[in-house]
Amino acid sequence: MNFHGINGEAKVGYTKGQEDFLKSLSNVFIYVDYNYKPFKVKSLKFTSKFAIFKFEGINSINDILLYKGCIIYADKSEAEENLENDEFLADNLIGMNVFINEKRVGSVTGVSSNGAQPLLSVKTLSGNISLVPFVKEIVLDVNKKKKEIKIADIKGLLD
Repeated sequence: MNFHGINGEAKVGYTKGQEDFLKSLSNVFIYVDYNYKPFKVKSLKFTSKFAIFKFEGINSINDILLYKGCIIYADKSEAEENLENDEFLADNLIGMNVFINEKRVGSVTGVSSNGAQPLLSVKTLSGNISLVPFVKEIVLDVNKKKKEIKIADIKGLLD
């Protein structure tokens, strides 16, 4: 996070396609000095590269400079409430069992991105780690209740 202008706005990097999700957040937390400090979102706008947040109580460049370089977090329950049916929090995917057809082939140990799409780190039953693109053509189903992910049977995907 960095400052934007002199009126206390925060310039924050974000992933394209997440504009609606960010607009749905009414409160966020800024991690500063080993604490999560709550802030109410007063307004939000977007440039081609950044989200520009305005928080209640932050009215000058001096106010926002205290948070330069800090990370903004959303409350997990508020974030989950605003997800679409085909959207998931990365933390909720970690630990899910991965299946091809009806056979368990491993579990998700992490989620990352290559810039184009999210990648699931899948630890196979043999102990190998494979990166699986989190796209509809490969990830066929995510069952939150059963904590299961079904992926397509693509030769070499988990090698």
